Amino acid sequence: GLYYHYGIQKRRLDKKLFGVYWHTVDRSSSILFRGFDDTFLVPHSRHTTILREDIEQIGALKILASSSEAGVFAISTEGGRQIFVTGHAEYDAHTLEDEYLRDKKLGLPIDVPVNYFIDDDETKGIKMQWRSSANLLYANWLNYIVYQTTPYDLDHIG
Repeated sequence: GLYYHYGIQKRRLDKKLFGVYWHTVDRSSSILFRGFDDTFLVPHSRHTTILREDIEQIGALKILASSSEAGVFAISTEGGRQIFVTGHAEYDAHTLEDEYLRDKKLGLPIDVPVNYFIDDDETKGIKMQWRSSANLLYANWLNYIVYQTTPYDLDHIG
């Protein structure tokens, strides 16, 4: 979406970004992150990234949340007409495990997902730590950005 609308290129990473990473809210006025703690966790699983400096060159885009390790997480236009997300807040508890075991079985180069298993040890079980922030993210999006901004009369949608 960022490439299609704004020409922002994805950049290939040296190795897969894989795990659950700490993020901070960069734009506290964003209603998308209303009620969030100062820091929150989000899963990521990708071979590419987008650079903060590329986003910052586009005046219409605002960085809402990011991570020092995983990079930019959420970007929007003013008022939230367009929202772009790079992580996977929607992942359930076993999604990263399934992906990890699949790639390991195929002999692909894969590290244990960061901050995912207890003590980063795949034999100790999963730490599900992102569900509450994921639920709040989607609840905020549906309530503040979809429901409250959609006209009651659908003929008035621009």
